[in-house]
Amino acid sequence: MKTLRLISVFFILIISIHSCSNSETNNISLSGEWQVKLDATNTGTDNNWASKTFSGTPINLPSTLDEAGIGTPDTLTPVINNYVMSNLARKHQYIGKAWYQREIDIPSSWENKTVTLNLERVLWESTVYLDGEMIGTANSLIGNHNFELPKTVSSGKHVLTVVIDNSNKFPNINVAGTRYPIKVNQDMAHAYTNHTQIKWNGIIGDISLSASKSNKPHNIQVYPNQDLKTLKITFEQPKAIEGNVEVKIETKNGEDIYNAQQTVSAKANNVFEIGLDKPEALELWDEFNPNLYTVSVTTSTGTVSTDFGYKVVGNNNGNLTLNNQRIFLRGNLECVIFPLTGRPPMEKSEWTTLIKQAKAYGLNHLRFHSWCPPKAAFEAADEAGFYYLVELPHWSLKVGEDEKTTQFLKSEGQKILKDYGNHPSFLFMALGNELEGDESLLNTMVAELKAKDNRHMYITTVYSFQPHRRESTLGKLPQPQDDFFITQYTDKGWVRGQGIFNAKSPHFNADYSATSEHIKTPLISHEIGQYSVYPDMSEIEKYTGVLAPKNFIAVRNDLEKKGLLDLAPDFTHNSGKLAAILYKEEIERAMKTPSFDGFQLLQLQDFPGQGTALVGLLNAFWESKGVISAEEFSQFNSELVPLLRFEKAVYDNGETFKALIEVANFFKPLENQNLNWSITDEAGNVVKSSKIEGANLAIGNNTNLGEIAFEVNTDKAKKLKVEVSLEGTKYKNSWPIWVYPKDVSLTKNDIVVTSSFTVAEQALKKGGKVLLNPDFKSLKGIQGRFVPVFWSPVHFPNQPATMGVMVDKAHAAFNNFPTDTHTNWQWWDLCINSKSVITDELDVTPIVRVIDNFVTNHHLSSLFEAKVGNGTLVFSSIDLISDLKERPVARQLRHSVLEYMSSDTFSPSKTVTIEDLKAIKIDKKQGKFSAEDIYN
Repeated sequence: MKTLRLISVFFILIISIHSCSNSETNNISLSGEWQVKLDATNTGTDNNWASKTFSGTPINLPSTLDEAGIGTPDTLTPVINNYVMSNLARKHQYIGKAWYQREIDIPSSWENKTVTLNLERVLWESTVYLDGEMIGTANSLIGNHNFELPKTVSSGKHVLTVVIDNSNKFPNINVAGTRYPIKVNQDMAHAYTNHTQIKWNGIIGDISLSASKSNKPHNIQVYPNQDLKTLKITFEQPKAIEGNVEVKIETKNGEDIYNAQQTVSAKANNVFEIGLDKPEALELWDEFNPNLYTVSVTTSTGTVSTDFGYKVVGNNNGNLTLNNQRIFLRGNLECVIFPLTGRPPMEKSEWTTLIKQAKAYGLNHLRFHSWCPPKAAFEAADEAGFYYLVELPHWSLKVGEDEKTTQFLKSEGQKILKDYGNHPSFLFMALGNELEGDESLLNTMVAELKAKDNRHMYITTVYSFQPHRRESTLGKLPQPQDDFFITQYTDKGWVRGQGIFNAKSPHFNADYSATSEHIKTPLISHEIGQYSVYPDMSEIEKYTGVLAPKNFIAVRNDLEKKGLLDLAPDFTHNSGKLAAILYKEEIERAMKTPSFDGFQLLQLQDFPGQGTALVGLLNAFWESKGVISAEEFSQFNSELVPLLRFEKAVYDNGETFKALIEVANFFKPLENQNLNWSITDEAGNVVKSSKIEGANLAIGNNTNLGEIAFEVNTDKAKKLKVEVSLEGTKYKNSWPIWVYPKDVSLTKNDIVVTSSFTVAEQALKKGGKVLLNPDFKSLKGIQGRFVPVFWSPVHFPNQPATMGVMVDKAHAAFNNFPTDTHTNWQWWDLCINSKSVITDELDVTPIVRVIDNFVTNHHLSSLFEAKVGNGTLVFSSIDLISDLKERPVARQLRHSVLEYMSSDTFSPSKTVTIEDLKAIKIDKKQGKFSAEDIYN
């Protein structure tokens, strides 16, 4: 364990701008080379370092100390422990003050103007000096730090000093309790953390000086009216307005759609208001039509302008609407995961690339978990038609306990509305993540935000665990001020698969109506998924920036030590395939629920912190792991998705597969559509097909559009694919089902099938073949699970932590048992009725390998073969004996294994003793695990 020493660091930045700026310039960029001076003893203020120019270490800004390689070098050894596995490691680190200083040159044309210094995105506090005199201090994690220079500032050269302090100014914004099991790096709000972004020190956005007339209008805001017929424009100006003002609205291509003189109403605090009817040419903004405009207001003292989109988000009888049409959020979390820089991108192009990838996978929404992105992120989303939920920098279990923290958060909320409120992509706002504490204060804070700005929908907290600890409805039911509701668990039960997919056999005819239809507020399911995927060892070489993947390296070292490294790519692939099928069912079940208004994945891309939570089908760089393509993923996650409701995944010969077809349509009304369906085998042969003609698809859930009926008639086990497509479009979706014969041989004259170690030992001594299948409950091992590790085995250690099966489907034991190499739905019964046996000390050949979690990295198996004495053995910790008439998959696997054992192919190459096998037995009963136990 490593203890980090907080070090005060001083950056000295001397900004030199010379005659390259002409006399008419009203903005001077301060980007470029600065000087940085470090001070580990925090003596800069006492010695008035700002009063003179000095030399230091050169650094180019905008940037961070980490990017410049300045700070205490990391010394962690990559071994598996809580520190290493907590998160990616900073290669260099500083926490404390930093002083930036450089010479500036104020143009003579700026005399008698207001000169403002802009610092875009600072972590966390900045203090500015000019020629040794302090100008002011700013605190914000979500917006620009602006400083007005003294009105007496003269033209010519000056020394400008900026002191940045990235130490924790308000600890109560962050998780500081003991609810979360991992005890290192407790700061988890993503605005200030080392789990995703890092606690960098620097200035990462615009750094500039600007000059303007002191009475120029500013802070223009545009408010579309709820009736979509009018709009309101407000702006601020110190000087009273005489007469009319000019209002101009134009497209982004410069085409005028409105230009007229307007009367102005004076409001309080130098705010002026203009009301006008919506121009006919002003089109609405949404994900399919991201229409953007520029509005400018010209008064006698100057012009102020802003970009905007005309949209209204609302609640229509519990349905989430945009421009009075129902929408469905296909969301993903964004937690400042940018591993090369450890901080958010500040260029629009970088956000455009990210959003393009998100849209390729069918998403239309990002939730910024406990942080707010920079202007560039909003600009990219505005142009792409992408929906944002932004949050205060807040993930606290102590809401309301510290008044200074409360005031800081209120200030941050008002700043978010002022700085980003015009962006049409800004639809939703939350006070933070999983908050606990004073519910009354949370409602009051939301009410204050609503009164300030009605362009967005607000929520007190994105879910809360508070009801688990005291009498409260926070997180289980909407609060009085909530405009919408995000939860994983209502007062009537789960609204995501975490508590269902392992507890109930696979069924595809269900939704969450029973636990959600009583909620009359737009409802979004919280952080669905969180299915862990095994670390991809090939990813290590991608970390060429400020962070080192010592958590990945620790896993690689452990695998190499245990002789498993060659299997790592297969672990990643097969655990990823399992995660993908679970994400698919999570999303489809949400889309089938009429009372749902969306979901938020946690998440499409990996989360490298909180115990290395690699839950993504993409890596932390938003790159595919090769598990599922964007095209495949968007088949079940897009604006229009064909869906099926059917009872189960597995069918016996003579049964009838029945499925009801429906379509979730959040695109546009479509009339007289044809839906084609087919059932094909693995060779692509069509078993049955038909079409439904003349379907009218309204916006929302279109149910009972038609039925598929298929009578199973087979003497062989088969995997089939059921596909539904919307004719003449890209929209299609598919599902696997498995069909099995009822009458298969379950015994062989030359094979002893037994649950008894004693019987097995006797037969093996005689040179016999034995299928030993003890009661799995009597074995040492890990409780059988269908679902993989939830989130992270480090962050949530209280769970049976395996990551699915891995099989060689070409193995002769599966000649009569169609299977993928990974866990699929037909494996549910086999996984639940099993134990994963630790075979670290057993020299056996796994037939069914179970992927262990990446912390313990055991050799695990639930079906293996070996020589034992004079005999040969297949050992199964999967129940292949009980209730086989009612368990067709277990019945078929037993049949296939016995066929293999009776063939010439069966010839185990490795040897164990009967005593080795007996050591697997246990003497005491083991308890059961429930999904809610993970949080205990």
